[in-house]
Amino acid sequence: MLTASNLSLSRGDRRLFSGVSFTLESGQWLHLEGDNGVGKTSLLRLLCGLISLEEGEIRWKGQTTVQTPEVFRADLAYLGHQLALKQDLSPIENLRADAAVSGRELSVKDAMAALAQMGLRSREHLPVRVLSQGQQRRTALSRLIVSTAALWILDEPFVALDAAAQNALAGVINAHLSRQGMVLLTSHQAVSLAGPGRSYKLTA
Repeated sequence: MLTASNLSLSRGDRRLFSGVSFTLESGQWLHLEGDNGVGKTSLLRLLCGLISLEEGEIRWKGQTTVQTPEVFRADLAYLGHQLALKQDLSPIENLRADAAVSGRELSVKDAMAALAQMGLRSREHLPVRVLSQGQQRRTALSRLIVSTAALWILDEPFVALDAAAQNALAGVINAHLSRQGMVLLTSHQAVSLAGPGRSYKLTA
C-alpha cells in the first residue's frame, strides 16, 4: 500500500500544492489530474524521492519511505518525461542494461518479446538514436513489461504514441493491475483501465 499524507511543495515563493493525501492499494490505479503548471510532475517526483519532502509523509508497506528507501526503490518503476535511454545502444541492450542495474538478469528472448509486444519488431537491434520519438518511447515503456516492481509511477505514458501503441500500453498496465500491482499516472488522454481506479484532482 502507498499512502501519501498532507504533502506540500513550493517553488520559490509559489506554493504548487498543499494537503495532498491519498491511498493506493494492490490492484488499484490512480489518475492524477490538474491544470498545466499545478505540479503534477513535481508530485510524482516527490513520491519517487527525487525531490525532498517539505511537509507530510509518504508510506510504503506501512513504513515511511525515508525510513526504508531501499525497500521502496526496489518496488518502484518510474517513467518520467526523460526516457533515460542510451542512444548508442539498441533497444535490446537498453532493456538488458536497465535490468542489470536493478540486479536482474534479462534474457535476449524476453527482451525481444517485450519489444515486440510494444510494436518494435525488426527495430530491436538498431541504435536508439535512429528511432523515431514514438519508437523511443515504446522502447522505454517496454521496461514495464519485464519489470518486477509492484508500484508503477508514470508521467504521461501515452504521449507520442499512436492508437495501436496506446492500446498495447493499456494492455500492459491492465495485466499489471490483474497481478495486484499498483499504478499512479498522469495523462492528458482519457484513462480507461481495468480494475478499481479513480481520479485525484491536484489544485494549488
